Amino acid sequence: MAEPARSGCPINAAVEALGDSWSLLVLRDIVFGTRRHFRELLAGSEEGIASNILSDRLKRLVKAGLLTREDAGPGKRAAYSLTEASIQLVPVFAHLGSWGLRHRPTTERLRVRAELLAEGGPELWAEFMAELRVVHLGAPAKEGPSVLERLAAAYEAALQKPTGHSS
Repeated sequence: MAEPARSGCPINAAVEALGDSWSLLVLRDIVFGTRRHFRELLAGSEEGIASNILSDRLKRLVKAGLLTREDAGPGKRAAYSLTEASIQLVPVFAHLGSWGLRHRPTTERLRVRAELLAEGGPELWAEFMAELRVVHLGAPAKEGPSVLERLAAAYEAALQKPTGHSS
């Protein structure tokens, strides 16, 4: 269970759980990158997170109730899963991405998922959160095209284009 915040302020409580950029980026990589193991998170880090920082953030996120850690046994890799609280960060990620699209230089390759989430709005976010519940919480799956597949396809298409910066 998450530790109590320093004050009863909801903004303070959120900042205490998510206040450093690495925590949000680790969650981003699990949400959007479908990475669930330490080595996948380390190797796939766009920003180049150090192994000691990743280890610390994973422990903090588990302690904060944003991830669960499933130990697969001796010689097997532990898997990290999102909790309902972290799944409900999808709209926050969408808003952060939308803000970054408008106010910060980004690359085509890395902005495409934020654009798709912004265009899809709350309906797409809800659909994506339902899919994450299937993968991470064992909820029953729905029929039809996957949001995660659409986000991955948009990202892959962007990889095929020449790199460049947009503002």
